[in-house]
Amino acid sequence: MDITPEQHEIGKDNFNEAVGFTRRDMLKTVAAGGVGLGALYFNYSKLNGNPVRTAFIGCGDEANVLITEHPADFMEIVAIADPRPANIERTFKGSHPEVRIGLEKKLGSARASQIKVYEDHQALLKDASSLGLEMVVIAVPLSQHAPIAMACLDAGLHVLTEKLMAHNVTECKQMIRKAESKGLLLAVGHQRHYSVLYDNANDLIQKGLLGDIKFIRAQWHRNNSFPGSDSWRKWDRGAEAKKDKERLLELEKSGRLKELGYDSAKQLVDWRLYSKTGGGLMAELGSHQMDASSIFLGKKHPLAVQGYGGKNFYGVKNVGPKENWDDDRDIADHIYVTFEFPGRHYVKGENEEDIAIVTYSSINTNRLEFYGETVFGSRGTLIMKEEKEALLYKENGPGSGGGLEQRLWVLDSASGGGPVLDSYNTAAPSAAGAMAKGAVGDKVSRGYKEEMEHFCYCIRNGKGWQELRCNGRVAMADAIMALTANLAMKHKKRIVFKDEWFDADNDAVPETDEQVLS
Repeated sequence: MDITPEQHEIGKDNFNEAVGFTRRDMLKTVAAGGVGLGALYFNYSKLNGNPVRTAFIGCGDEANVLITEHPADFMEIVAIADPRPANIERTFKGSHPEVRIGLEKKLGSARASQIKVYEDHQALLKDASSLGLEMVVIAVPLSQHAPIAMACLDAGLHVLTEKLMAHNVTECKQMIRKAESKGLLLAVGHQRHYSVLYDNANDLIQKGLLGDIKFIRAQWHRNNSFPGSDSWRKWDRGAEAKKDKERLLELEKSGRLKELGYDSAKQLVDWRLYSKTGGGLMAELGSHQMDASSIFLGKKHPLAVQGYGGKNFYGVKNVGPKENWDDDRDIADHIYVTFEFPGRHYVKGENEEDIAIVTYSSINTNRLEFYGETVFGSRGTLIMKEEKEALLYKENGPGSGGGLEQRLWVLDSASGGGPVLDSYNTAAPSAAGAMAKGAVGDKVSRGYKEEMEHFCYCIRNGKGWQELRCNGRVAMADAIMALTANLAMKHKKRIVFKDEWFDADNDAVPETDEQVLS
């Protein structure tokens, strides 16, 4: 979508204008400094008691983002575990000045030096009691989410695991049943559930400001066509890889890597490239977009999915750098899927014609378009840009202007049907819009800190799993969407979702369903 800088600023102002109207009472509380944003929006408070004693299992890129964002007032990191020496080193030293700053900068060298280091989760769990562990954060390759989570739950620990929840839906259901039977909390890091930006956007949608939503377009496009540009392929690259390679090859030769769930050292390092260890573009990237789309559509389960996925760039002779010609990945590098969701007025067996469509694409050879979601409603369009910005534009209506250059304001509907958008012929936002911008600010939290704060709050206050915004049952729905999309692409068919798949107490799952496999 071609948006000028001026139109971009109008879209941001329009979003703040709408939020300032619909959430003015809440924003006044924020402006008064009564409570932090996360606590206010997601219903928790400062921790009552000592920070929750936590271990991080897996210390790669995502774990280090979480470590940088971790709330020290809520969470005390007492141990980390990872078989890769380079990961351990950068977890302490940092690998990015802002998003992965390292424990020494986050906590200070003295405090960081007290954190114990383990080569794997099994060694860590043997010391769980002496460490006084209460919870773990799991950020390992996807295929090991469930095995490690189950071991930690058996050890009596609360579990916050990275997305996708598990490698298949059967594992998701096993994790849920185990956690609930033991009275332990299980949550999954789909951070949009704890993003103030997305919460405000969803509030506008649920209040009807965008009208009837029939289409959401989501994408996460990257360009890895230049030599050495694929961040998912790390084996044999750089000093870190050399240090890891020596140690991991020792573990491979001894059979220890096999015990931890990996066929080879290379498979562990480049796990996102293989279906045995990862879930491809749909699981690693698309699950975020589908999570957001389902939230915007009222947290409804999809009806059907179909799509195409192929290895269209890597491994294709005479296309791109020569290093890519013999690439051994088995995941698709271009995917395009279409989901059918029930619309606002959909009623099974009565009104099944009301359908909302969500498309998702992820490609590896062009990144002109930003990643995010665009929500097309009958009264307005909402653009969620890279989890950092929200742009809102009004549709043209009888007697009321719209478009990319039209400023808007919000007023109560004359018919009593809730707030509606109207045109606003001025060059500056109103006081309500300025209040919304001032309360939230330009540095938007992506929700990592808030999800960890709330998880620790629920532990300390004895809250049940139902209190968690992305508990196991919610996260399983996200996994079902992503994993079923992979099956639709693999089998080249349209797959109809079944209600029993989304029931954690029912053994039915898409990966063994006759409809899928026939």
